[in-house]
Amino acid sequence: METQSLEHVIYASVSTQDFGAPQLTELLEKARVANERAGLTGMLLHTDSDGSFFQVLEGEPAAIDHLLQKLSRDVRHSHLTILIREPIAERAFADWTMGFASVSPEKLRKISGLNDFFSGGSCFTDLDAGRAKRLLVAFSEGSWRPKHLGAKSTAA
Repeated sequence: METQSLEHVIYASVSTQDFGAPQLTELLEKARVANERAGLTGMLLHTDSDGSFFQVLEGEPAAIDHLLQKLSRDVRHSHLTILIREPIAERAFADWTMGFASVSPEKLRKISGLNDFFSGGSCFTDLDAGRAKRLLVAFSEGSWRPKHLGAKSTAA
């Protein structure tokens, strides 16, 4: 039996328009359907203070490439910055077509190892690979994950 090749990509972008709750809900609903069709899983963090996004996508490299090309043409995103792209042994978000959390600047400033970064007013697109991984760990272990929206078994 052949094992499928898995990667994850962590990227950040800045929205070119306001994303209030209705716009985010619509975006997530469409993303979940498309991601499930493409075999992608992941999570999305959004902060409305600066309109930036932090996203992790997991799946086969060709599916990730296709989505990144689509995102690079999406006028709702600017400053699309790939922070990390690497092979993974297994999915961290296997049961999520797109988990979501809205994160306030105050919560970001409380993350150990990132508080100095976010206290300076930096946004997700300014993260380096080490800080991106730290944010991923904070999300995986922190208070946001149990409250996520977007598990396949959860109607969001």
